[in-house]
Parts: sequence; structure tokens; C-alpha cells
Amino acid sequence: MTHRAHLFSLRIGYALREALVDGYGRGDLLKDVIAGMTVGVISIPLAMALAIASGVPPEYGLYTSLIAGVIIALTGGSRFSISGPTAAFVVILHPLAAKYGLAGLLLASVMAGAILIAMACARLGRFIEYIPEAVTLGFTGGIAIVIAVLQIPDFTGMTVPSMPEHFVGKLIAIGSNLHLADIGSSMVALFTLAVMVAWPRLRTPIPPHLPALVLACLLGIVLGWQGIEVDTIGSRFHYLLPSGAEAPGIPPYLPTFDWPWNRAGADGQPLGLTLNLISDLLPTAFAIAMLGAIESLLCAVVLDGMSGKRHSANSELLAQGLGNLVTPFFGGVTATAAIARSATNFRAGAVSPISAIIHSIVVLLGLLLLSRALAYVPMPAMAALLMVVAWNMSEAPKSVKLVKKSPSGDVLVFLTCLSLTVFFDMVIAITAGILLASLLFMKEIASLTHVVEITDDPDFVRTKLPANFKVLKIRGPLFFAAADRIVGELYKQVSGLDGLIIHMKYSAYLDAGGHSEIEKLMALCEKNQTSIRFSAWQFQPLKTLAKARGETAGPLGVSFSTLDEAIDDALIGGESREAR
Repeated sequence: MTHRAHLFSLRIGYALREALVDGYGRGDLLKDVIAGMTVGVISIPLAMALAIASGVPPEYGLYTSLIAGVIIALTGGSRFSISGPTAAFVVILHPLAAKYGLAGLLLASVMAGAILIAMACARLGRFIEYIPEAVTLGFTGGIAIVIAVLQIPDFTGMTVPSMPEHFVGKLIAIGSNLHLADIGSSMVALFTLAVMVAWPRLRTPIPPHLPALVLACLLGIVLGWQGIEVDTIGSRFHYLLPSGAEAPGIPPYLPTFDWPWNRAGADGQPLGLTLNLISDLLPTAFAIAMLGAIESLLCAVVLDGMSGKRHSANSELLAQGLGNLVTPFFGGVTATAAIARSATNFRAGAVSPISAIIHSIVVLLGLLLLSRALAYVPMPAMAALLMVVAWNMSEAPKSVKLVKKSPSGDVLVFLTCLSLTVFFDMVIAITAGILLASLLFMKEIASLTHVVEITDDPDFVRTKLPANFKVLKIRGPLFFAAADRIVGELYKQVSGLDGLIIHMKYSAYLDAGGHSEIEKLMALCEKNQTSIRFSAWQFQPLKTLAKARGETAGPLGVSFSTLDEAIDDALIGGESREAR
């Protein structure tokens, strides 16, 4: 595959095919099994924590890793990606679950899956290249802040009767209930946080959140013996036994098929399916699809840099769409590629997407065999885990470096995206960030375009011209953002001249706006009886001029291949030609 072909290809199962084509033996399978087991163990608590943070019971996070992980691995375009619930979706899914319940969340995920498939079919995967780093750092940093704030109630053990939808309201609600903070919950959360921060210093291959959660469980049990109750997964969540009785924790059952809209809404009753509901969920579904596309493709780019392999962007979008289209029918929430888990998968020795399938099998075994033990995990410990996830997601060191060392325009884009994500909406933030970045980029590029007089420059003009002749060169792209200013400068040069030659060798781009301004300049020259000539148009401007050619030749009629030809034409009497 050529250097850029991967950006345009669309083949279901691209990554798996490529891995098998490269040669896949028994040793490779062993590597995939080890990597899959490693990342599977990591994924179990993360999947539960992210489901809880999204406003649904923890088992739905496990269902997501189990089903979406397999579907996306089999059909995807990135060899080492591990898909499942991610922290990025929390800011979208939490208010969605609060308003529409589990059913609304699942239906929006199905719609997002369909949008992702449409994006893949339209070959939009390549456009990930056009999202500036300042935008991605801004909205991921904003998401991290929102996630961290949402964990404060569980982190401290406080009870917030009603969490407002907007960020400022959340802060006020949390602040007004700080006096309800529980000492036992705070102790467990701070202990978990301390273990996760200190554990990497031991330089063991065991990821820090696993010993942190185990030790947090032990601490919670000890506190319970002392009469200090700490909220756990088992005390917070329950499921129905076949007998109709309630049991604490996570159901040790396989997910079952059901129509998403038949599941419980916010009021506990089946949500139903209506056109009004679909219309209401469409903006959120679009936001989910946008974030899923960005997150999964950024993950693929990171893995390409680590592995030296090439992903297929459109194939990955197709797989993410299929995963999100199917998984909600089995209770799974929105899924996308998780950068941290995918990087761990690669570092653990993964060779192919088979490691992601092994990861899902491990999650399945955890669901069936460890559900009783998982019920003892303290909620404050899960909150501490998510705070660490939020911190890692924010890429704070990279953001600080950007603010300190990048141009002011990039800093402005970053701060705009971050603040809009926190206070308003992620889609608004990304849209505004890309728009602002584009405007600042156009402003910067436009400022590089300028007019230089070269009449007396011997490097360009080797023949003496009549007194009322000028030779000017335009340096930089002549597009709409620069054309008005540049042609305005040329207007000033026309007055009192018999002839004007404009050298275009150093202007590689011309758009409709630039062409329109050139036509205006020619009209002014005709009015002032000033002959005008152009020289050395580059390929793209020539294409634009040829396409726009009408009844008159326009600039092409007074254009020459070289500057010398234009000067010679002026000297032998070409001044009599009408400027058209």
C-alpha cells in the first residue's frame, strides 16, 4: 500500500487481513493471548467505572467491552486498537442517561453507529489530518475537567440530591453539599489515589489501578468492621434473580438481545420509539459519532507512530460504526478505541486484532466468574480511578507546553475549545475550535502574501524599461483572504502608468476571490489606459483561469510564459493591445 492509500481505502476487516497476510504463526498467537489477557484484566474495572460515570449500572460497561471489542477487532482498520467505553463519552452520555434513561442512551448509540458507517462510506476518515492539535488538546482537557468534577460526590461520599445539567450548576450543587462529605469514603478515595500515584515507582508490570482497587476493597472491609460504612458497587447496584428477588452487584449472566427503545427510560418505563424522540436524539448522536471518529482515529495514529504500521482510517470508522450499531441491542453503551488500553495492548506484545478478541474473552470471564467479588469494590475507589483517567486524558504536560511555547493563535484556539467544552457542549467546542483555527490560519497565510516592485532589480529585469512602466511580483497565495488587500495595493500602482507587468511565479494558488480581484484590476487598467501583462503563472492558477475563461480571454489573453517574454512584448509595441 502506498504512503497515503491507507487514508482512502475501505475494506471490512482490513487490520486482521493485513496481519494475516504478513504471516501469522503459533508464536504470534501466544503473544496475542498474553497481550489480550493483560489488557482484559485492565479493562474490567475501567469498563465498570466508565459505565457508572455515564449514568448506567456497571455491567453495561462490561457488555460494551465484550461485544463491541470483538466486532470492532474483527472488522476494524487498526491492528492494535482496543475498543470499549471511554472517558471521552462521559460528558455526553451522563446527561443523556439522566434525561432519557438507558434506553435513550442506547438508541443514540445506534444512531451514532449509523452516522459513523455513513462517514466511512463517504471516505471522511482522511479528514482527521485537518483537526489541529490545539483543538484536540482543548476538548480533551475540557472533558477531563468535567469528568473530574462529576466524581467529587462519590470521591467524598456526599449526596447531591439533583445534579444540574450545566457545569456552573454542578459546581454550586457540589459546593453547597460539601458539609455532607463522608470521612470513610474520603479515606478510601485518597488511599486509592495515593496507591495509583506511588505504584509506578515500584516499576512492576502490574498496572497501578489493579492493586489500588484490591487494597481499597480491603480498606473498605476494615472500615466496615469499625462501623464506618462505605458505598460499594454491591450496595449501589442490584439485579433481579430468576425468582424475582434482588441481588447486590453485577448480574453474572451473558447480555441478552432486546430492542434499545424497549429498555427503561428515565422514569423506569419502556421509552418507546417515535420520530420526535429520534429528532431529539439526533444532535447527541451526531456528537457521539464525531467524538467516536476523532477518538478512534487519533488512537490509530498514535499506534501507527508506536508500531510503524499503517491503519485504514475509513475501515476503522466502518468498524466503529458496526460496533456501535450492534452493541446497544445487547445493552452495551457507546464504544470507541481507547488510547491507553490500546497502547498497553501494543506494549504487551500484541501482533494482530486477535489480542482484542482475547481481551473481550477475559472480560466475559470476569463478568461470569468475578461478579460477586466485584460487588465489594468501593465507589470512592472507582471515583479515584476515574480522576486518574481524567488526568491522563487531559495530557496536561502537553497542554502546558502548548500554552508556553506555541503561537498566540494556537493558545487562543486551545483555551476556546477547553472553555466551550466545559461550559457548553463538545460539538460546539470542536466546531468553534476548527472554525477559529481556520480563520487564524487564513489570516496568517494572508499576511504572508505581499507585492514587491522589481522594476530595477537586475536579477529579474535585465532590460531597461520606459519610465512609465513598472514590474511587480506577487509573493504568496492570491486567495480571498489576501486578494482584496493585494489588489488594493496594485490599484495604487496603476495611476499614471503606461504599462504594468505582474510576475506571478511566486504565487502558487489562485481562487475565485483572487480571480475576481484580478478582473477588477484589469478593468481599472483599461479605464486608465494602462497596458497590463502577467508572467509565469503556476499550474494551479492556470487551471483556475482556464476554468473561469468566458467570452473574453481575461488574464490569459495578456499572459506570458516568462517575465522576459512579457518585457519583450512591452518593448516592441505591445502597449497598443487592449487590456482585457
